[in-house]
Amino acid sequence: MKKIKYILIGVLLMGVGFSSCELDDNINPKRATEVPVGTLFTAAQQQFVAQYDNMSVNRNISRLLAQYWMETTYTNESRYDFQDRGIPDSFWGEMYRDVLMDLNEASMIIDAAGYTGGLADIATNQKAIIEIMTVYTYAVLTETFGDVPYSEALVGLDNTLPKYDDAATIYADLFVRLDAALAMFVDEADSFGDSDLLFSGDIDKWKTLGNSLKLRMAMRMADVPSFDSKTKVEAAIASSNGIYSANLEGAFFAYIGTDPYVNTIYQGYFIDNRSDYVPSNTLIDIMNNLNDPRRALWFTQVGGEYKGLTYGLTAGGAYASFSHFTPMFFEPTLEVVLADYSEMEFFLAEAVERGYSVGGTAEEHYNKGVTASILYYGGTVADATAYLAQPSVAYSTAAGTWKQKIGTQKWLAMYNRGVEGWAEWRRLDFPVLNVPEELNYGDIPVRYPYPYDENDKNIDSYTAAAAAIGGDKATTKLWFDVN
Repeated sequence: MKKIKYILIGVLLMGVGFSSCELDDNINPKRATEVPVGTLFTAAQQQFVAQYDNMSVNRNISRLLAQYWMETTYTNESRYDFQDRGIPDSFWGEMYRDVLMDLNEASMIIDAAGYTGGLADIATNQKAIIEIMTVYTYAVLTETFGDVPYSEALVGLDNTLPKYDDAATIYADLFVRLDAALAMFVDEADSFGDSDLLFSGDIDKWKTLGNSLKLRMAMRMADVPSFDSKTKVEAAIASSNGIYSANLEGAFFAYIGTDPYVNTIYQGYFIDNRSDYVPSNTLIDIMNNLNDPRRALWFTQVGGEYKGLTYGLTAGGAYASFSHFTPMFFEPTLEVVLADYSEMEFFLAEAVERGYSVGGTAEEHYNKGVTASILYYGGTVADATAYLAQPSVAYSTAAGTWKQKIGTQKWLAMYNRGVEGWAEWRRLDFPVLNVPEELNYGDIPVRYPYPYDENDKNIDSYTAAAAAIGGDKATTKLWFDVN
């Protein structure tokens, strides 16, 4: 929190120059004193994706929490040690300092400019896009930590020790803000252009992402009656731009492939020269049992078989003894999936089972979700058809309740998307994960602890928040994880 405060003070001081159009004699007119809105937005997008997708044990261990991967050498994080590396501090700091602050500053500059005419329409679209990114960021923060600073966040010197707001209350307000942002767009007007690294300023694509985000958030609340998930889900799919509705549709962030703008796996394995991860036995065993065609797309064989390292071993294992990632994952330009058609179809399958009016059957949406995942990674329709024909995979014969069927296949489809895979496992409780050595199933984390720096720098707010959620423990269930 201390670092956040210092940078915010700097931003506020820099902002003093925004109010005057005249230059003092000692100011060089050829040097920028104001960061352009587009630059702030670009930076916020890049930092959001860099944190959301990061695989560094210092910043984001969601792939380990979802048990997609296992560490070969240093195994503390696979055994849920958050403190030694200050992982929550990094996650929190990146999202507040490098994402939300830049988005907030960009919005403030637009408001202060007082644009009129066509420029006002462009500014309106920019504000709407900033709001969608802001909602997205706060949603991730609340789903990761629970109660977080919100109403008193980003206010600078007015309050350097912000309170933590109730996560459910924040989430409810995020729906209001998202709806308002989607209603703001001015058709036919431009927005950020090339400063938008995701959609190059295409507002129709932002509308679809906004509605897809709304569907995701509404389904996350499906077990919380007060949120009226059904109404929100039905509104999202009925909107004019709708959600992602065809194979290969989604929000995909593409890296340019030049250091430091490279995919996190390439960064770790080639730039940092590390070989710290292999697929876990949790993932490989499930895929082997289901004869999953994505094995050959995702992993190499060792000794003629797909082999994962036992999750949660204290000693780890030799990198060469286990399956590795296939070449596609080592491409520096490998795109990051923020939302896609496969994810939407699994949500719709679940919505049908819950009695929502979304059209189709649960089996139809389930089949589309599985097929879309296989196709995205280079498989074929024939691969998907054969896979779905197996009794262990077919919706009518696969083991367990709908939560187990959808939860298991969705967890597989969310592979390499640690934040989403972990969130969906917490909510649906499937598949059953492995228990690390010397631990119990109940020790598997269902939230990040609060940043350890907060216990020192913002003690009163931290103490109140910890008490409100039932204790600052990794095993404290959050408000949406009610089963």
